Amino acid sequence: VPEKKLKLVMADKDLYKACAVEVKRQIWQDNQALFGDEVSPLLKQYILEKENILFSNDISVLHNFFSPSPKTRRQGEVVQKLTQMIGKNVKLYDMVLQFLRTLFLRTRNVHYCTLRAELLMSLHDLEISEICTVDPCHKFTWCLDACIREKFVDNKRARELQGFLDGVKKGQEQVLGDLSMILCDPFAINTLALSTIRHLQDLVGQDTLPRESPDLLLLLRMLSLGQGAWDMIDSQVFKEPKMEAELITKFLPMLMSFVVDDHTFNVDQKLPSEEKGPIPYPSTIPEAFTKFLQENRIACEIGLYYILHITKQRNKNAFLRLLPALVETFSDLAFSDIFLHLLTGNLTLLGDEFALEEFCTSLFDGFFLTACSRKENVHRHVLRLLLHLHHKVAPAKLESLQKALEPTKQSGEPVKELYNQLTEKLELRKPSPAEVTETPSMELPLPTVPTPASR
Repeated sequence: VPEKKLKLVMADKDLYKACAVEVKRQIWQDNQALFGDEVSPLLKQYILEKENILFSNDISVLHNFFSPSPKTRRQGEVVQKLTQMIGKNVKLYDMVLQFLRTLFLRTRNVHYCTLRAELLMSLHDLEISEICTVDPCHKFTWCLDACIREKFVDNKRARELQGFLDGVKKGQEQVLGDLSMILCDPFAINTLALSTIRHLQDLVGQDTLPRESPDLLLLLRMLSLGQGAWDMIDSQVFKEPKMEAELITKFLPMLMSFVVDDHTFNVDQKLPSEEKGPIPYPSTIPEAFTKFLQENRIACEIGLYYILHITKQRNKNAFLRLLPALVETFSDLAFSDIFLHLLTGNLTLLGDEFALEEFCTSLFDGFFLTACSRKENVHRHVLRLLLHLHHKVAPAKLESLQKALEPTKQSGEPVKELYNQLTEKLELRKPSPAEVTETPSMELPLPTVPTPASR
């Protein structure tokens, strides 16, 4: 469409609205502000959808934030609309990436990183080579996407990913900024962290130290790149973060020793009673573990995933042992929505433990309630958990929790709404005083019903 005609279209709102997307693309590519106005509500909607999943009242181990496959996620409305708006136009694609980088920098919201990867893979699905061939992250993202689908980084793909990272040439270091954003996607972090925990367990079985496993070192390298994405894009210094040696020589072996503690305890429990020493489960945590969780971002991420792992295994002893370390973690990661979403889901497997005073005190008083007053999201997650498990909690404990979780004047609507739902549920469970007194009298008339024999 000639330039003159485009100006006429832009001047007439109704005409612009009625335009085909092909014409709009022509307008947008020379008018970033207008394109931004069109894209902005979609990006807001995307973030909102992600947050709604994290806070959904449906708590389950089987269906959580990370359950949908990458392909299913790319079918989402926002990704499809953006893909359609971009078409084959490289300039528009670059603009969207620029919006995503800027918003990620401004908000630190990692869901923008997910959208960055989903958008590229959506164009990949449509075989839009005009864009895929010019995005230097395409092959890396494609390979990582396959790992996310399997929720595991196998050895073959690990080598491929390493090849891409090692292949970043001098003068093209900026690509690292984009790769780090792809690795900062929570779906990528989740896959890398799960793979790390699996590797550590394998190493225990093989009597091998972490530093002797190249695959494990690569997982840490990618985790470190992903976790450093914000700093890299903010500082515009494009080089891989330096890996702290102590993470590999001290922290990971410490995690492995926890796995060994579990094995020894379980074997000991199975021994015939005359051979059994009264061995209690180790209850202390090495001070170094708590320090690592507070000071080292990668250690903290892996430590949190290890705790999710033992919760999923219904390992109450290990969970209660490590729980105190979560109160203070690197930039409060243990109180982040993604971790709490996964933890509440896994805790449903330990439902029966909620009847025990000691378990509830450790979990609620010792962990959740330490942050409820200063972090609204934690307040919401605790209420979600109780809505799901209140019938398992001992009545006295439930009453004190209800008091402790009462919303303040400053509390937002979601907290008040959840609290009201919980109160309603608890009211329904209380037997009414009338029922209690009537019960005996209802049983009296029964014997007077004539039986066939007396007729």
